[in-house]
Formats: sequence, C-alpha cells, structure tokens
Amino acid sequence: MKYIKDYRDGDRVFDIYLCKHKQSAVTKNGKPYENVILQDKTGTIDAKIWDPNSAGICEFDALDYIEVYGDVNAFQGALQISVKRTRKCEEGEYDPTDYLPVTTKNIEEMYKELGGYIGSIKNQYLRTLLEAIFIQDTEFAGIFKKSSAAKSVHHGFIGGLLEHTLSIVKLCDYYCTAYPLLNRDLLLTAAMCHDIGKTKELSAFPENDYTEDGQLLGHIVIGVEMVGEKVRQIPGFPPLLAAEVKHCILAHHGEYEYGSPKKPAIMEAMALNFADNTDAKMQTFAELLQSTKETGWMGYNRLFESNLRVTKVD
Repeated sequence: MKYIKDYRDGDRVFDIYLCKHKQSAVTKNGKPYENVILQDKTGTIDAKIWDPNSAGICEFDALDYIEVYGDVNAFQGALQISVKRTRKCEEGEYDPTDYLPVTTKNIEEMYKELGGYIGSIKNQYLRTLLEAIFIQDTEFAGIFKKSSAAKSVHHGFIGGLLEHTLSIVKLCDYYCTAYPLLNRDLLLTAAMCHDIGKTKELSAFPENDYTEDGQLLGHIVIGVEMVGEKVRQIPGFPPLLAAEVKHCILAHHGEYEYGSPKKPAIMEAMALNFADNTDAKMQTFAELLQSTKETGWMGYNRLFESNLRVTKVD
C-alpha cells in the first residue's frame, strides 16, 4: 500500500483508501462532480470525481473503503487526486489499522503517567475532582484515551488528546518550578481538564468530526459543564476554587478571537494559555515537517503567517 504522505505531483494512484467525506457539487459551467476526502493513517488528501456518471465510478458513501484509480496533481499549493475509477471494497480486503491515524506513543503508559500527576496533587478537593474524572469514570477514561485533540491542525489522531494533555501538564509543571508564585495544584488540575470537552465535541474515529454539541457549544463550554457536574458531587468543594478551575478552562485560548469566552485573569490561566499554545504550535510545525520530504524553504503557511523552512538536524 502506498500511503498518502508519500504521494507527489504526477503520481498514479491505484490503491484502497477510506472515504472520509463525500459531497456533490457543480462546476461554474453547471457540470456535476464529487468532492471526496480520502484518508489513511498518514493523513488525508482531496480528490475530485469530475465524471461521477462514468461507468467506472461505483456507488459509495462516506466511511466506505474504496479502491481508487487516478492521478495526483498539484492545485493551489496542495495535492489532489483526479479520480478515474472507483470500486467499493468489502470487509477483508483492507486492514483498518492502515487507515486510522494513531499516536506513536504508548497510550496506557501515557495514561499511567497522567495518573502519577494526579497523585501528586496535594489539595484534597482538586485531587478528588481529578480522580472522579480520570480514574473513577471508566467510561470517560476509555473515550479520552482514544480521542483526538482536533479535527485537523494538531494531534488529530487516536490518542492525540491524551498526548496533548500530558504535554501541557509537563509544561505547566516546569512553569511551577520556574515561577514559584504559581499554584501548582490549581494549574495542573486545569491543565488536565482544559480539553476534556473534546471527548464530546468530536466524534470517534473514523469520523473524527464535530458533533451537534461540538458545533453548538464547543469544547470549552462543554468542558466547564463537565467539571461543574463533578464538582457538585464533591461535598464541601470551595466555590472560589471551582470558579478558578473553570476560569482557567474558559481562558485557555487566551483571546476572544481565538474562541476564549474569557481572557486570563489569574496567573495560572495565563500559564495554561501559554502552555496550550506552545504545544499546539510546536506539534503543528512537527507534523508539517513530517509530511514533507522537501528541504530548505517550504513556502508560505497561512497558520503561521510566515514562509517556513526545514532545518537540518545533525
């Protein structure tokens, strides 16, 4: 099997891929065509079926596995496939593990490490809160381990949410040694909880798409609701402490234009925002580098608003 990340302009495609998305459209001249997104574990690629009524194009839907024959072309700086023929595949013709992106790290080991940080929390209310979410709620734990941190951009793979969360916790733990004024218990609790809403914002793989709650509420609001629900089950939980945890979650995107309902008002919220932004940007850059075989300048990137360059590692 040839993986999507290995395709280059001018390549011929003849392999099986997961159809992640399919949508009918019409050209400016009124001719119907199909927009398709194909996926394997290395990523996705846009595909166009310019003649959907051709005898070589079979009927298929999103989330079907299809054999694709076509050509790879560069269009507006990105690769896309011009599809000539398709065939819907039956179970047994493909290995699902080839099509679902998964973290390269050990999920159970990462979760055990996260549990170690939970055990290091001294405040009894915050530790009880974390145990209620990550240890006692086994259904949530199972979903959390398999969730992605995003539909795209960064950590968009199985185990991505856990990997991202653990990285944030480690960064925040370092901040606490560098800036002793930070309340470690509060900051690490907020770090572990800041993206738990993504377990309900995004559907499970292979869809990994926004749910109704994800579209209407978003993971920040959902996460605050999840924390509030657990807090109400803990007798005597200090209201101000609960508000501080929620504030950190509400402010972790830092700016209103980035989706934060609040801007950081306490030091811990600011530290969480910096840690979240650092890990997201560094992982995004790393994924860009992993997806290219180019050397030197890669061209302008809209997310970073800069012309990016590949550096050599000695």
